[in-house]
Amino acid sequence: MIVLFLSGMVAMIMLRTLYRDISKYNELETQEEAQEETGWKLVHGDVFRPPSNSDLLCVYVGTGVQFFGMILVTMIFAILGFLSPSNRGGLMTAMLLLWVFMGIFAGYASSRLYKMFKGSEWKKIALRTAVMFPGIVSAIFFVLNALIWGQKSSGAVPFGTMFALVFLWFGISVPLVFVGSYIGSKKPAIEDPVKTNKIPRQIPEQAWYMNPAFSILIGGILPFGAVFIELFFILTSIWLNQFYYIFGFLFLVFAILIVTCAEITIVLCYFQLCSEDYLWWWRSYLTSGSSALYLFLYATFYFFTKLEITKLVSGALYFGYMLIASYAFFVLTGTIGFYACFWFTRLIYSSVKID
Repeated sequence: MIVLFLSGMVAMIMLRTLYRDISKYNELETQEEAQEETGWKLVHGDVFRPPSNSDLLCVYVGTGVQFFGMILVTMIFAILGFLSPSNRGGLMTAMLLLWVFMGIFAGYASSRLYKMFKGSEWKKIALRTAVMFPGIVSAIFFVLNALIWGQKSSGAVPFGTMFALVFLWFGISVPLVFVGSYIGSKKPAIEDPVKTNKIPRQIPEQAWYMNPAFSILIGGILPFGAVFIELFFILTSIWLNQFYYIFGFLFLVFAILIVTCAEITIVLCYFQLCSEDYLWWWRSYLTSGSSALYLFLYATFYFFTKLEITKLVSGALYFGYMLIASYAFFVLTGTIGFYACFWFTRLIYSSVKID
C-alpha cells in the first residue's frame, strides 16, 4: 500500500512539474525569450551524447534484459504451479534453461543500444554480452566448488554437471546471443529526439547532494526497502532449509521492485538534468543498481544474527553465493532503472520544441 501510494504521488508530481516545464518552454518560443533557457532544456544538445565506456553499458543492459526475462518467466511458471517449491532442483534447472534461452533477447538489447551509440562492431559486443556475466559468476562458483571438493563433501557439484553447464553456456547461450545481436544490428538505429552538439557542454559546479556517489547510494535504498521483508523469507528458505511457497506474493513484490526502481531513477535523473548535469547514462544504471550493495550488507547482517556457522568453508560458501546473488540483483535493478530513464529522457526531450 505504501509503495502504491508513493508511486501515485511521485507520478503526479512528475507529471505536473513536467507539464509545467514543457508548456513554459514551448511558450517561451512564442515570446522570443528563448535566449535565457533554464533547467533541463539547456542540456538538450548533450543529453544523448554516448557515455564513456558505452560498450560496457551495452553489455550490462543486455545481461539485465536476459536476467529480467528469466526471472519473469520463472515466476509465471511458479505461480501457475508448474514448478514445485519442494523440488528445489527443478526450480534451479528451469532457471538455468530459461537463462540460456533468454540469450537471444540479451544479444538483441545490447546490439540495439550499441547501434544507437554509433558502434559498428556488433560481434565484439555480442561476444562480451555472452561471456561476461556468466564468466564472472562461474569463476566464483568454481572457486566455491573447489573449496567444497577440498572438504571431500558430497555437496560438491560433480564434474559431469559442470561440463553440462559449460555446454549449455557455449553450445546454446552464446550462439543465441549472436543470433539476437545479428537481428538487432540489422534493425535501423534508434533515432535521438534531439541533435547532439559537436562540442560537449561544461557541467557547472554541483551541490553536495547532487554528487554522483551520494545520489547513487540514496537511490538504492528505496528498491531495497521494497523487497527487504521478502528477502528475509527467501534467505531463510535457502539457508535454513524451509520451503518457500508464496510465489504469488513474490510476484507482487517483484512488480513493486520494478516500479520503485523506475521511479527513483526517473526522479533523481530529473533533478540531475535540472542542475545541468547531462551524464545520466551510467548514473541511471547505478542508481537503482546500488540496491545490490544494501542486499549484500543485509546478507552479512543475516549471517551474524540468524545463522550459526562456525566453519570457515561454510562461511566462504555463504558469502560467495550471496555475492553472486547481489551481482545478479545489481544487473537486474540497474537495467530496470536504465530503461526507465532512457524512456523518460526520450519522452521529455521529444515534447519540447527545439530550433
